[in-house]
Amino acid sequence: MLLEIPEVLSKQQVADMRAALLQAEWVDGRVTAGHQSAQAKKNRQLPEDSEVARECGNIILQALPRSGLFMSAALPQRVFPPLFNRYEGGEHFHNHVDNAIRRLPTGGQIRTDLSCTLFLSEPDEYDGGELLIDDTYGAHKVKLPAGSLVLYPSTSLHRVTPVTRGSRISSFFWLQSLVRDDGQRTLLFDLDMSINRLRQELGEHEAIVAQTGVYHNLLRRWSEP
Repeated sequence: MLLEIPEVLSKQQVADMRAALLQAEWVDGRVTAGHQSAQAKKNRQLPEDSEVARECGNIILQALPRSGLFMSAALPQRVFPPLFNRYEGGEHFHNHVDNAIRRLPTGGQIRTDLSCTLFLSEPDEYDGGELLIDDTYGAHKVKLPAGSLVLYPSTSLHRVTPVTRGSRISSFFWLQSLVRDDGQRTLLFDLDMSINRLRQELGEHEAIVAQTGVYHNLLRRWSEP
């Protein structure tokens, strides 16, 4: 499932974050790339131990649970601390698939079920820089307003086209979901959205209570500790 989630951050949060990020020290983006990705990657990013990255990342982590759409679609179990990248002057990221396992800065590791890109530049601030994500139906072009996020399976082949004008700044991170299988997560998400729509129309109808029970029983069957 590929899902665009609007307004994860407010415009003021984006503006404050941009101001801090533009004063930070950026390094070669290949520092966090695996062997395959390092051959395809040309951009800059903040070091993982950057204080600015940590502070901005915490703002994002606090914002995610406030998005019901994100929580329903992702069913997050563990979230990798957000990282930040910057593309300009023709920088790009060719076709790649994200690493299956990421080591957490605090120790331990995370299985990357879902990948997230949170846009921090407005679409009219730069040319190019589209995130292209492949699935069964072809390539999907994503270029969202600042503060909005795209969520997609980490198994997807994807790329960022060259930025030919301006600067594209974004945050990116991965999460391990309670439900590993993308098809099962999609079914749960569709069911949850259907329940919410019916509840708005009918209130707490008996049929909605029954559907909610089905949702939780499927989640109980499919979730992993």
